[in-house]
Amino acid sequence: MKFPILLIFFTCLSLTSLAQKEIAWVVTYNSESQSIEFSASIAKGWHLYSQHIADGAGPVATSFAFNELNGIKLKGKVEEPESIQKYDQSFEATLNFFEGKVTFTQHISKTTKKPSLLTGTITYMLCNDTMCLPPVDVPFTIEIPN
Repeated sequence: MKFPILLIFFTCLSLTSLAQKEIAWVVTYNSESQSIEFSASIAKGWHLYSQHIADGAGPVATSFAFNELNGIKLKGKVEEPESIQKYDQSFEATLNFFEGKVTFTQHISKTTKKPSLLTGTITYMLCNDTMCLPPVDVPFTIEIPN
């Protein structure tokens, strides 16, 4: 009884670590536009889903969660460039996704003159033509200078 449970656990763990190798996230602060930029480099053959996936369509949409905002105010929602839109037979839905590279942008304003830390989590799911990896939560921390 323990063997099947361990097998399932280690299979999920190995797929999650694979997801980390198929995408690289870089989070930076752009002082000119006063925005946080979440840049993803996606391995060839894989795609990352948009934030805009119809409810119940199947894949997990990319999302950004922000923790306590000491000295920072979010302006609007996280923006994304125009995505690829294509019908996916596996999910039987038209889906929005990105390939190669994509940058999501969150505009902010500072409410203090001190440097601030912004923390949060990026949740995403990757698929290729034959399989999807389980959703992954990636924590991020970025210092916003004064």
